Amino acid sequence: MRWSVLGPVQVTAGGRILAIDRPQQRAVLALLLLDADRLVSAGQLVAALWADDPPATARTQVQVCVSRIRAALRAEGAAGLLVTQGGGYRLTVRGTELDLAEFTAAVEQARAEEAAGRPVEAARLLRAGLALWRGPALAGAAGAFVATAAAGLDEQRLAAHERLAAVELGLGRCTGVAHSLRPLVAAHPLREPLVARYLLALAGCGQQAAALRLYAETRRQLVDELGVEPGAELAEAHLRVLRGQVPARTVPPGPGPSPAPDRPAGSTTSATPGPTPTTPDSAEPGPDSAGAVAPQPVGPPPAQLPGEPVWFTGRTAALRELNALLPGDPAAGDGTTRTGDAGGGDGAGRAVVISAIAGTAGVGKTTLAVHWAHRIAHRYPDGQLYVNLRGFDLDGRAVPPAEALRGFLAALHVPPQRVPTDLPGQSALFRSLLAGRRVLVLLDNARDDEQVRPLLPGSPGSLVVVTSRNRLTGLVVSDGARPVTLDLLAPAESRELLGRRLGRGRAGTEPAALNEIVRRCAGLPLALAIVAARAVGQPDVPLAALAAELRDTNADRLAALETGDPATDARAVFSWSYRALDAESARLFRLLGLHPGPDVARPAVASLAGLPLSRVGPVLAGLARANLLTERVPGRYAMHDLLRAYASELCHEAEPEAERAAARSRLLDHYLHATHAADHLLDPYRLARPATLPAPEQGVTVGDRPDHAWATGWFTAEHHVLLAAVEQAAGTGLDRHAWMLAAALTTYLDRRGHWPELAAAHRTALVAARRRGDLAGQALAHRGLAIACTWLGDHRGAHLHYGRDLELYRELGDDTGRAHTHLGVSWVLARQGRHRAALDETQRALDLYRVAGYRVGQAKALNNLGWLHARLGEPGPALHCCRAALRLHEENGDRHGAALTWDSLGYVHHGRGDHGQAADCYRRALALHRELGDRYDEAEVLDNLGDTERAAGDLAAARRAWRAASAIFDELRHPDADRPRAKLAATAGPPRPQSFRPAPLVVGQTAPGRAAPAERHP
Repeated sequence: MRWSVLGPVQVTAGGRILAIDRPQQRAVLALLLLDADRLVSAGQLVAALWADDPPATARTQVQVCVSRIRAALRAEGAAGLLVTQGGGYRLTVRGTELDLAEFTAAVEQARAEEAAGRPVEAARLLRAGLALWRGPALAGAAGAFVATAAAGLDEQRLAAHERLAAVELGLGRCTGVAHSLRPLVAAHPLREPLVARYLLALAGCGQQAAALRLYAETRRQLVDELGVEPGAELAEAHLRVLRGQVPARTVPPGPGPSPAPDRPAGSTTSATPGPTPTTPDSAEPGPDSAGAVAPQPVGPPPAQLPGEPVWFTGRTAALRELNALLPGDPAAGDGTTRTGDAGGGDGAGRAVVISAIAGTAGVGKTTLAVHWAHRIAHRYPDGQLYVNLRGFDLDGRAVPPAEALRGFLAALHVPPQRVPTDLPGQSALFRSLLAGRRVLVLLDNARDDEQVRPLLPGSPGSLVVVTSRNRLTGLVVSDGARPVTLDLLAPAESRELLGRRLGRGRAGTEPAALNEIVRRCAGLPLALAIVAARAVGQPDVPLAALAAELRDTNADRLAALETGDPATDARAVFSWSYRALDAESARLFRLLGLHPGPDVARPAVASLAGLPLSRVGPVLAGLARANLLTERVPGRYAMHDLLRAYASELCHEAEPEAERAAARSRLLDHYLHATHAADHLLDPYRLARPATLPAPEQGVTVGDRPDHAWATGWFTAEHHVLLAAVEQAAGTGLDRHAWMLAAALTTYLDRRGHWPELAAAHRTALVAARRRGDLAGQALAHRGLAIACTWLGDHRGAHLHYGRDLELYRELGDDTGRAHTHLGVSWVLARQGRHRAALDETQRALDLYRVAGYRVGQAKALNNLGWLHARLGEPGPALHCCRAALRLHEENGDRHGAALTWDSLGYVHHGRGDHGQAADCYRRALALHRELGDRYDEAEVLDNLGDTERAAGDLAAARRAWRAASAIFDELRHPDADRPRAKLAATAGPPRPQSFRPAPLVVGQTAPGRAAPAERHP
């Protein structure tokens, strides 16, 4: 077995490439290979694939990818290499079967050979390692992590090339080095270690003039594009070329700067072209002063910097001051190594502190630090580390140094069992790992000196950048940090920032208003950004109107932003708007701090405040004008997290506990009644009857609930809020609201494929119902968890929850509830391929429904019986049951149930070879689903219709249906999109005749009576 990531991600067995072709599958495989032999949780995979924006079906998609990788391995008898364990996955890779492991081993062995004085063997090993590369790393994989991980792997490749060049220059192989480095330098013209070696190789080949031209061009690009002079290594190589000090013999290896080769007569100083402490392989980290021995990192260098700030503007003076701290800058005047020297000078490791005047919040410290870090990242090839120390978060929970160090050590690939348990040990290990390496460390939002000090390197080579609202004087005095004071933006820079955010056209049409906004915002980037965002969100509002509002709210309040108290910085940013509010608006703003977010509609705000809608509308408009709310879409308002924290703080200060509790109860009562009403409209003929609600509290706005389409749109807008409301209800003692809200959310979340969110809501609901001792609430929560487990492939969990459901309904004496549960169990059994057992469970449900006289349940059970008979190859009983189900659905007025049964009838007719009748049934189902707005079901039926059209010989119609199904699944971000896509890819040849081969039952969505095949006949 051969695993490959140094090029296209693939697995080879017996000379054949395994069928792992889809980009997402390759991405999952790459993640498992990069953490080979380690447990990788599903959450880690989701975060790596989608970063901060995972789809609702993310975990399902991961499971599908793992399943298909395992299937490919199973074909080679190697399925046991990929195991599921403790909510995650572990891929076993033997020895150097992974090309990355073989490459890393070759580099490490080469370093050992070099240290032992065998440079010829070291060069051979490096060439062998580099020959393993087959193209760009992680090619063919798609995911949020890929670009960063691939860049890290490519960094190792370039470092190996640099090491090989250094060794071969020491052997006098200048021609070969020049030939191999030429394309690399062309691709990376500002990579200074690479250019330095190429300079020496050219000079060694007798091309001194070409070497000097290359240096001049590289220096020009560094100055013009990055605003920096060449670093120490490149400058030293240039000096050697000028002096004619060409490599002549092998350079003795070892950590730290190597001795220089023989020099021409009269020469007094020279650097070596051999191994330097500028790459990961150049120094062996030895014991730290505390005695910790650093393990050698295995894996790509960390690349943790946040994304480049999009709207960065100005800061020319601050950037010039920061650049002066880098090595090789002529501003120092004496040629010595400076703070942050990456060149291995003799100074101690230093920290650059970026601080605002008097600790002002919102002045752009982080933006400047991240922007500058990206500009100089190429100087630190051993990695870039980042942590937000949250020194001034409003909740007061700053990141402890030990937590930050654990994150850094993990990024440096230290196994958890090798991390010391005490802070001094962790700090010592961190210093050992950074010894002799060039790493950029960005410590953002530091609280004080003591939080930073354990995170500092102990030797030169790395650069530490710290941002803080404090000046960190102790760090400057005791640790030699260089403070950089960040001032407010100059008027020209402020205008530039607004112009870029607003667009030149709009900014240029009202220059006087623009200048007044700049003046009123006092050069504070956060204030400018707030005004700019508001202007962009209201393109029809003149800038003069915004300037007038800033003028009317007393711009002198912005002077408070220069307060020396970091705890008040956020309040100061917004206080000028809040203090200008009238009493009613101020109260509403405070109460909005109780809302769980992320946004809120007018009826919910009215309930929160206990006011009629007619009064709430004008108040909300006033808050939006004051930039304390943003109306993202008509009737829905959002609040920045920092503003929400500010409002919450004001609410707790100004509103009595009783008023806060009453407001929160009104808000959750509104959501409970609205959700139940919308849920009933989505599926009025559900199996599980909703719990009876008490009348809404006084002051709660319920509003009109017109129809099914309204309900679908309302859930789409509100479901994130409702999920947060479930958590808030449980966290504030409103347990009945918690489990009833979760139950009412089930239909929507299930139909939309939001199964992880469904599971999370019902876990919270179950805790709340147990705390209250409410058996009915517990039963509904177990039912919701069983549905989520089934869709997520956890059949054992589904059976456990349904089993507890049966016990609870027996205890309650609820035979109808037992029938619902038996139908749910049949669904799980069918998905497991146990169709005869599923048939028995469905019959039990039908018997209980008949005893109870519950016709809705009878219809759904009959539909499932029909589907199961079809699945078992019994078309006669299948037609009988489905037709009986259809009659009951039509008598009940259940259009959704009728649509599902038409789908079942279409499948039965298809299996009998009556394709015309099957297509007619599918079209009837399709029309009903479209009327009801059931997008998932619409896609399912389209997929089925395509199968029938293909079987009937109309391939063009089949492909149209599959394309439409795929488009809907993609719109829902549902993994079932792979099914019609596979059919589209496999229809080049003529259709094959088909016999009756039933597909498996999948009883989906909220009601377990739903029959929707998960797989179709080929």
